[in-house]
Amino acid sequence: MRWFIDLSYNGGAYHGWQVQPGVVTVQSVIEDALQRLVGAPMPIVGAGRTDAGVNARQMIAHVDLPDSFDPLRPEFLRSLNALCGRDIAIHSFTQVAPDAHARFDATERTYRYMAHTAKDPFAGKLSWQAPANLDFDAMNRAAAAILGRRDFTSFSKLHTDVKTNICDLRAAAWHRIDDSHWYFEITADRFLRNMVRAVVGTLVDVGRHKVGEDHLQAVVEARDRCAAGTSMPPEPLFLWSIKY
Repeated sequence: MRWFIDLSYNGGAYHGWQVQPGVVTVQSVIEDALQRLVGAPMPIVGAGRTDAGVNARQMIAHVDLPDSFDPLRPEFLRSLNALCGRDIAIHSFTQVAPDAHARFDATERTYRYMAHTAKDPFAGKLSWQAPANLDFDAMNRAAAAILGRRDFTSFSKLHTDVKTNICDLRAAAWHRIDDSHWYFEITADRFLRNMVRAVVGTLVDVGRHKVGEDHLQAVVEARDRCAAGTSMPPEPLFLWSIKY
């Protein structure tokens, strides 16, 4: 039977989501834990591929478990969480149709990039310390200009295996939490490798008044990664939610 797994993780200790030879990833830890419980290889498929250091408040993955296994039993969930360690939390299993797909059936994904403008000893690496005078209004005007279905090649990591760089960008704006804490929330049907961190880096150039508010639109039209700003650190980035 096929099941959707709802999980979250702190990505600081992992080389991203996807299994890679010779390194520890979130996917490899979960698959190893499932194999120990089930007694056979249990490959899983995630809704996305977060990069090294990136976190997920919500990640959805699917797995095909033997009919004899009931992941809804509390002891199964407890054992799986214990085997996954402290940085990965498995929240629930939901039975789905045999052809349901965690990646291809997702219709919308949302990321958040956390930032603070005053020294915060509790933020650690999970929030980026921004300049106190960063112009969030200018960044929001720039972000609003690139909404819609567009080619985001300029914000993609080079030499990826995707068939298209077109994404439907549905929301992109900075939101204030309190006087010194903010988050950038961006929603689209799909994202390219490194896209969010490159968008944030380019917006920061706008917020620092290094470039004008129309710069982001020009970067999109250039379809050239060299036109975009520096990619931001991965630790403050969270895959926030996924819709089906």
